[in-house]
Amino acid sequence: MANTDRRAGRERRSVERFDINIEVEWEGLIGRKNGTISDISPVGCFILCSGEVEDGENVKIFFPLTDGRKIQFWGEVSNHIFEIGFAIKFIELSDAQKEFLEVFVDTLRVD
Repeated sequence: MANTDRRAGRERRSVERFDINIEVEWEGLIGRKNGTISDISPVGCFILCSGEVEDGENVKIFFPLTDGRKIQFWGEVSNHIFEIGFAIKFIELSDAQKEFLEVFVDTLRVD
């Protein structure tokens, strides 16, 4: 059966993503909105939401931590689907942010 995943693309084939369900806030040109990360990798994620974005737009993602704080990531919209959501590639990551994402994604691996 052919891969008909709506989020398929070059990056998706080269980087393993993990299904997840995390409520986040994101901020783009239209302001701050709520969404749900439906899959994630160390280089990007897909956010389910009804907010409008454009491919190439930079957005901020506010990722919740267990202690109630949030860590902020910048991402560039690589694909958007009206009224469903959008994929981002993380950009301008600090070493600490890269490490956080790698460790977090590692916890999602099923042995």
